[in-house]
Amino acid sequence: MPLGRRVSKDVAEPYEADQRLAAEYEDRLAAAGEAERALRDAQGADTPEPELRALTVAFDKAMTDVLAAAEASERVAMGPQVYSVETQDAKTRRAAEIAYRKAKARPDVRPWTDEVDRLRTAREAHRLSFRTHPTLVI
Repeated sequence: MPLGRRVSKDVAEPYEADQRLAAEYEDRLAAAGEAERALRDAQGADTPEPELRALTVAFDKAMTDVLAAAEASERVAMGPQVYSVETQDAKTRRAAEIAYRKAKARPDVRPWTDEVDRLRTAREAHRLSFRTHPTLVI
């Protein structure tokens, strides 16, 4: 008999999905680094615009993927008590919201929160610096 809190089946499923996604964090981070390196090399080599745009979009997608994995890692570090689903009653969902805010202040969660903020800032800086969509001519 395991000691600890029981987790409802509807919460266990997204928690396990986040655990699987969190396990891919290092690989996704390495892929984002490779995509950035390829983009920077192409910028330095005077690459044609269509190829440069494809590399820009690939880097943006890699950054989005690593951000999703970092967010999942943060939720896993917080624990299953922060998960809520629409089928739960309002009291349980509110308890999950409170647990989420409390967990954000824990020292073991703080590095993941900082990493999520860093990755989100890097992705937004990339999106503001490079065109990921064609320019609209009016």
